[in-house]
Amino acid sequence: MSAALAVSRSRCALTALALLALSGCAGVSLEQSLSRTNEEAASFTGGRLALAATSEERAAYRKTAAELLSRPLEQKDAVQLALANSPSLQALLAQHGADSARAAQAGRLPNPVFSFERLRTGDELELGRMLSFGLLDLLTLPLRQGLAEHQVEQARLRLSADVVDQLTQVRQAWVRAVAARQSLQYAQQVYESAEAGAELARRMQAVGNFTKLERARQQAFYADAATQLAAARHAATAGREELVRQLGLSEAQAQDLKLPERLPELPRQPVQPAEVGKAASRGRLDLRLAQAELDAAARARGLGRVTSVTDIELGVIRNTTFDNADGHKATGRGYEIALRLPLFDWGELQRDAAGGQTLAAAHRLEATLRAAGSHLRESYSAYRTAYDIARHQRDEVVPLRKTISEENLLRYNGMLIGVFELLADARDQVGTVTAAIAAEQQFWLADAALQAALIGRPTASAIAATGSARAGGGDAAH
Repeated sequence: MSAALAVSRSRCALTALALLALSGCAGVSLEQSLSRTNEEAASFTGGRLALAATSEERAAYRKTAAELLSRPLEQKDAVQLALANSPSLQALLAQHGADSARAAQAGRLPNPVFSFERLRTGDELELGRMLSFGLLDLLTLPLRQGLAEHQVEQARLRLSADVVDQLTQVRQAWVRAVAARQSLQYAQQVYESAEAGAELARRMQAVGNFTKLERARQQAFYADAATQLAAARHAATAGREELVRQLGLSEAQAQDLKLPERLPELPRQPVQPAEVGKAASRGRLDLRLAQAELDAAARARGLGRVTSVTDIELGVIRNTTFDNADGHKATGRGYEIALRLPLFDWGELQRDAAGGQTLAAAHRLEATLRAAGSHLRESYSAYRTAYDIARHQRDEVVPLRKTISEENLLRYNGMLIGVFELLADARDQVGTVTAAIAAEQQFWLADAALQAALIGRPTASAIAATGSARAGGGDAAH
């Protein structure tokens, strides 16, 4: 009898260990998720994506931020500063940890329920004990663990996509801030030129050497330049503050932010289509995310086919009855099965919802597949067009305007033109340089968008006209 009891206890212990092992299969590691994101988006994160969870880690990040802010902030430094300093990026990582933990929780067995009952009838005392758990949960555990693993992977891919989106916004905000600052410098030159022309026109009209119409033209130039300068100042402030927000800078850190004098030089050669295709074929995040969504929906549908119909609870019972009259004790053992009867709801609506979700995920994957090439071609077209325009401005338009300015200076020295014609030409030259700055800005914005498109996060890229219309307007005005 004792041997049988020992065998029974051994079986119970083995069953409990097996249940514990199965329930612990679905886990999640934030460090592993961040490590994989660093590998997949190395061109964005540089392997520096990490969650600062302790005071020591936060102190190290603050030190890194102070070092980066001690010098003019280049674009790659702006990305590094966002990784080390941005609270919104840290919140994104912490939220991913929470989402992954919730997804992994679905792959674990619910805790069993222990119930205790004490009932006295006359001289009899009955103690009832029952340990119950979901039998259907146990039977579907492999399915739910597979679903949990796919949901965890889906959350990790979504993290990579969100990080790429946020760092792309940082890159583009840096481009706009530096370009706005550079444009402000040239707007100041236009204003000073117009101010000098307006003052000279006033003095010449005062001595009778200038007509009222001629002076009004110069004054109109001055008024327009003042308006353009005010707009350029606001654009520089807005661009800087946008970058401050993207970097998550505090008030003190914003005071220390220093931007370069100008945008980087254009690359000698643009990225070739063959290089774009090779880089894009390494695995796009949008395709992998859509595929992970489809896999998770398919597994959820398979699980729902069982759980939508019924539910089964299994309980192990041990009741002990004490008879105080004769001192007799009796122990009863057994089990209880609770079955949910599908009388009013057969779960067809749940199965229809799961089927619709799976079908929608399949169509979203197909739509993503079809749009992937189109997005990439559009991004590359914007990149290459912006490069050609910026290079044309730099190599053709600006040197041509410089030649015109030099010739006008020679004509002025030879007394063939007056000072106002020379001032007008100076304004035209600055307008041409402003258009060249805008073209460079468009290129670097398109470059950031192309890098995001290569990894599977396409960003809208608009090519603005950056001709020398202001130069023509200046000639017509005077």
